[in-house]
Amino acid sequence: MELILRADVENLGRLGDKVAVKPGYGRNYLIPQGLAMLATDANLRRFENERKKLQAKRDALASAAQSLADKLAAAEIVIEVRVGEGDKLYGSVTSGIIADKLAEAGVEIDRKKIVLDEPIRALGQYAVQVKLLPELRGVVNVTVVRQGGNEEEETLAAPAASAPEAVEAAEASGQSEEETA
Repeated sequence: MELILRADVENLGRLGDKVAVKPGYGRNYLIPQGLAMLATDANLRRFENERKKLQAKRDALASAAQSLADKLAAAEIVIEVRVGEGDKLYGSVTSGIIADKLAEAGVEIDRKKIVLDEPIRALGQYAVQVKLLPELRGVVNVTVVRQGGNEEEETLAAPAASAPEAVEAAEASGQSEEETA
């Protein structure tokens, strides 16, 4: 089945391309969605009249997607997770969690557009791609940290630092370690 694309279709072609597809794909998806039309002489003439409108619409989508990509690049997402021994995560960080955090930051993205080869299962920093258009992908920086990790590290570090100082102060005053405890 020969079709003319009325929009960019990922893995198929760009606006105005003539493509050959299987009849079911064209009849059941591309044509009903308004993404393509049959490649007849009459439709070719009609498409040339519509081309400017469709190109202007596509350009508007591209500029909106580019501004969204800029917002994503500026966004820093911090996700706090519970971890067990050896900093192993309970569960994982998925595209749905990242989409929710982006929504909290004021950037609405469908979770299906977030590209994760596999869920995140370790602490650290990740550059996660977001598919905005077939030819444009944004990148958001995601940092996965321990839930309440900063407070725990400070409380663990404080007694360890103060214990040697207390021993030194007790020795200077002539007291033994047992007397100070």
